[in-house]
Amino acid sequence: MQGFEITFPDGSKKKFVEPISARGALAYCNMHDSVVFGMKVNNELVSLNKMIDVRATIKPVIKGTYEGSNIYRRTLCFLLAAAARKVYPNLRLLVGHSFGYSYYYTFEGANAAEIDLKRIEDKMHEMVEEDFPIQTQAIAYAEALELFANTNQPDAYRLLSYNSKPKIVINKLDDYYDLYFQPLMDRVGYLKVFALMKYENGFLLRFPSTANTEELPEFTDIPRLFTVYKEYKAWGKMIGVSSVGELNGLIENRKTKDYVEISETLQNNKLAQIAAQIKGKEQVKVILIAGPSSSGKTTTAKKLSMQLRVLGYEPHVISLDDYYVGRDKTPRDKNGKPDFECLEALDVPLLNELLLKLFAGEEVELPSYNFKTGERFYTGKKLRLTNRSILILEGIHGLNDNLTPQIDVSLKFKIYLSALTQLTLDDHNRIPTSDNRLLRRIVRDAQFRGSSASVTIGMWSDVRAGEAQHIFPYQNTADAIFNTALDYELSVLKIYAEPLLRAVKPTDPAYSEASRLLIFLNNFLSVSPSFVHGQSILREFIGDSDFSYR
Repeated sequence: MQGFEITFPDGSKKKFVEPISARGALAYCNMHDSVVFGMKVNNELVSLNKMIDVRATIKPVIKGTYEGSNIYRRTLCFLLAAAARKVYPNLRLLVGHSFGYSYYYTFEGANAAEIDLKRIEDKMHEMVEEDFPIQTQAIAYAEALELFANTNQPDAYRLLSYNSKPKIVINKLDDYYDLYFQPLMDRVGYLKVFALMKYENGFLLRFPSTANTEELPEFTDIPRLFTVYKEYKAWGKMIGVSSVGELNGLIENRKTKDYVEISETLQNNKLAQIAAQIKGKEQVKVILIAGPSSSGKTTTAKKLSMQLRVLGYEPHVISLDDYYVGRDKTPRDKNGKPDFECLEALDVPLLNELLLKLFAGEEVELPSYNFKTGERFYTGKKLRLTNRSILILEGIHGLNDNLTPQIDVSLKFKIYLSALTQLTLDDHNRIPTSDNRLLRRIVRDAQFRGSSASVTIGMWSDVRAGEAQHIFPYQNTADAIFNTALDYELSVLKIYAEPLLRAVKPTDPAYSEASRLLIFLNNFLSVSPSFVHGQSILREFIGDSDFSYR
C-alpha cells in the first residue's frame, strides 16, 4: 500500500500505511495538557472518531476555543435528548432559541407540564460518569425516514423528506439515535459542566462560556427578548411554519408569495407598533437604534422613518458612522489594530454638542466620514429641528448611555434589533441567530464591498467579540425590541451565498466554517429574490432596494 502522510501542528510529519482515527492521530500531537473535542483535517472540522486515510494537515480543536465550545454545546444537546428519551419516552423534546449561555427547550405531550428536570439532569450526569461513546454511522435514506417516524420526531422526518442523499449520517449514544449536522465529541465524559433550569413554560439547558469552561456563568434574564421570541413562535405555529421542513413544504406547494407577503406585513406591523409607542412618549426627541452586525439597522431606521411620518413626525436619520474620531485618533486593540468597535472610536463630545444645539433650536452642520482616508469632512449639510422633528441615530453603541451622557433620559427612546428566527431545523437542531447574520453579511460584503466569503468569515470572530462587549450587555435597557428576521430569508440568501461559500477551498482556514454553512443551507429549498419586496430589510443585503444607502 502506498500510504499517506500527516502533518502535525508542530510541523512534524509521519507516514501511515493504514487509516487512522483522528483520536489515534492525537498521540502524535503532543497535546497531553489539553482537552481535545474535535479535529480539523485539511481545515475540515471532524469528530475524533473520523478516520484519516489521505494526506492531511491536522489541528486539534481544544477546550476553551470558539469551535471547541460549539462542539461541547452540540454534544450537550445530544446528551440531553438521549437522557430525556430515557426518562420520558412518550414526550417530544423541542429545542428553541439561545438565551445567553443557555438554550430554551419545551416538552410536548401528555403531562408535559409535570416533568421533573432533576430526573433528566441526574440521568445526564450518570451517562457522563459512564463516559458513553458516541458513534457516527451512515444509514440508508429509507431507514432514516423510518427511524424518525417511529421516534416521535416529526420535524426531523419532515426535514429529511427534502433530502435526496441515498445515505444519511446519524449519531448514536447508547440506544438513542439522532440527527446532527456538525461534528460531536466521540465520548460524553467531558460534559461535566451544565444545568437544567425551569424557565417560563419550558426550561433552559445551561452551559459554560468559552472564556470560563469550568463553571456556569451567572444567569441574566432578558424578559423582553424572550417575549419577542414567544410571540413569533406562537405566530409560526398559528400559520403552520415552525420548522424548515414546514417551510420547504410551503415552497414546494407554491405558496411562497403569500408567505412572503404575510412575513413582511407582520414585520411592518411590529414596526408600526413601535412608532405608536414612541408617539405615546411626547417628550422623546431622539431614537437610538442598536443591534449586532447585519441586524438591519440602516433599513430599520429608514422604515421607522416612514412609520413616524404617518404619525405626523419629521424624522431625520443620523448614522453614528459619521462621528468617528479619525483613523489617527482611534484606539488600538490588543493586536495593535485600530479598534473601530469601541465607544472611544466615536467623537462623543461632538455628537452631544450637536444634539444639545439642535434641541435648543439652533442650526448645525453635520459631519461625514470618509472610510478610505479615515478622516472627517463636511459637505455643507445643515440641520435645524422644528416642533415636528425627531432624530433617529443608528449604530452599535446606541443603547449605551455613555454615548449620549448629556442628553436627558426622558428625551431618548432606545430600540434593540435582533435577527431572531422562530424556525428550527428540526426537533433538536436550532438555527443560530449569528448564522442568519453571518450569511447576510457574507452576501452583502460580496455584493457591495468586494469582499470574499473567506475574508468575511475570517473577521467574524472579532465582530462577535465586539458585539459581546459593546452591544449585548445593553439589550435589557431597550425600550423596545424589534425582530428583523424574516423566516423565508435563508431560502433567498442561499442563492447568493452558496457560490460564495463554494469558492472557499480546503487550503483556506475559513473552509471549515464555509463547509458548515453549506451543509446548513442544504436543508433549505430556494426562494427566488423576485418575491422580496423593494423595501424589505433583506434588500439591504441582496441589493435592489427601494432605499438609498449612501
